[in-house]
Amino acid sequence: MSTARNIPNDHGLSVRMFITGLMIVILYGVVVGILISVGLSIVPVLVIAGGILFMQYWFSDKIALYGMGGHLVTPEQEPQLHGVIDRLCALADMKKPRVAIADTDVPNAFATGRSPNSAVVCATRGLLRRLDESELEAVLSHELSHVAHRDVAVMTIASFLGMMAGLVTRIVLWSGLMGGFGNNNNSNDNNGNDNAALVELAVLTVSILVYAISFLLTMALSRYRELAADRSGAILTGRPSALASALVKVTGEMSRIPTRDLRSAESFNAFFFTPAIAKGGVSLSSLFSTHPSLEKRLAQLAAIEAELGRPS
Repeated sequence: MSTARNIPNDHGLSVRMFITGLMIVILYGVVVGILISVGLSIVPVLVIAGGILFMQYWFSDKIALYGMGGHLVTPEQEPQLHGVIDRLCALADMKKPRVAIADTDVPNAFATGRSPNSAVVCATRGLLRRLDESELEAVLSHELSHVAHRDVAVMTIASFLGMMAGLVTRIVLWSGLMGGFGNNNNSNDNNGNDNAALVELAVLTVSILVYAISFLLTMALSRYRELAADRSGAILTGRPSALASALVKVTGEMSRIPTRDLRSAESFNAFFFTPAIAKGGVSLSSLFSTHPSLEKRLAQLAAIEAELGRPS
C-alpha cells in the first residue's frame, strides 16, 4: 500500500512483493531445516538467523549510508537538495524522509530504510554536479516512489535469505574440509562417514539451489520495482522526459568513472537509481542485472509522455 496520497499503489508491484515474500518464507524454512540437518541445534540456529535478520532490517538505513560513505544533511547544509525533496513531498502528499549526501563522484541516488518513518533518500555528490534541477527532481521523485511503495524493506529481507544460504554453503564446506568428508581407516567408521559425506553433499547442493532461487527472486523483483518507480516518479512530476534525460546522462557518465570506484559501489546496485557496473571483465552485476535495460526504461517513459498528451 502506498504511503503517499498522490503516488498510487502499484498493483503489479504489490502482487510481486507478496509472491516474493511468500517464496522467501518457504525458502527460509528450507534454510533452517538445512542448518538443523547439519547437526546444529534449533535454538542457536533460530537465534543466530533472527539476530542477523533483525540487525539487517532494523539498521538497514545506517548500514547503507555507512557502506556508501553517506551522511545526513540539514536544510542549511544542502538547501537545493532539501528544497527539491520538500516540493516533491508536498506534491506527493507524503511524509518527508531524512536527506543524505554520499561523498562519491559516482552519479547515483538511492532510498533506504525499513519504513517510511525511518526512510532516507541519499544523492551522491557526483549526481548533484551533473544534473540540472529538473533532472535532479525526476531522479528524486523516482526514489520517493520507492519509499511510498515500501519496496525497500521487502528487498532488504529478500536479500537476507541469499546471505543465509551462502553462509550455510560455507559452513558445510568448512565442516567437510575439517572432517575430511569421512576419511578414516576403520571400515565401520568409514561406512558411517561415507553416509555423513553424502548428507553433507546433499545439504551443500540444496543450499546452493536455495541461494540461486532467492537471488533470482530478488533480481526479478528489483527489475520490476525500478520500472514501477520510474512510472510513479514520472507521473508525479508530469515530466517523463526529464527522467529519461537523467537516465541517459547518468548512464553515459558511468563510463567516465574510475573502475575502482565502480567496483566499490557494485554491492549497492539493487538500491541504486542506475547500476554501477565496472568496465571490463564479467561480474554478477553484468550477468544478472538488478535493473531493466536502459532501452526498456526509456520506452516506458516515452509511452507515459504520450499518455500525458505530449510528444516524446
